[in-house]
Amino acid sequence: MNSTPRDGTLETIDGRPALRFERVLPYPVERVWRAVSVPAELGSWFPAAADWTPAVGETFEAGGAVGEVTEVDPPHRLAWTYAGQLHSFDLIEEGNGTKLVFIHVVGDGMPLAQTAAGWHTYLSRLEPHLSGEPVTEEVAHQDWAETHERYAAAFGVDPAPGRAFAEALKANAES
Repeated sequence: MNSTPRDGTLETIDGRPALRFERVLPYPVERVWRAVSVPAELGSWFPAAADWTPAVGETFEAGGAVGEVTEVDPPHRLAWTYAGQLHSFDLIEEGNGTKLVFIHVVGDGMPLAQTAAGWHTYLSRLEPHLSGEPVTEEVAHQDWAETHERYAAAFGVDPAPGRAFAEALKANAES
């Protein structure tokens, strides 16, 4: 089973841009479900651990914004809005493992390449988390700039916002 991170794709959902990422993980659906739904596990690989149950209609705060759980079908689907944008995990049994599909319906004005590079980086931490060999955020982000450039080229978008973001992060880290 190949879990090598593939690049995400850009599609349209309800007239809005959406980023789609797929990973095939050599773990049962129930194990992957815990990694995407249990706050302590999310905090090990995801950008922010949502303090949720999760249950439909539940609201939560993470990273300074408010979200709401919109769908829960354990262990196969979890969807929520966060800062007004739809996010979802779909988990599909595939052989002895799980196909994970993560979708983020992007808000107006969000830099697509920067957002895609961020999700690509965070999702690259999931399998190491599942294997018990977590990867730090710092290590995972080492190739962020190259990943960002690849997404900017693939999506045909201006890479300047992501480059400025990367430079600001680098300047903060050095100060």
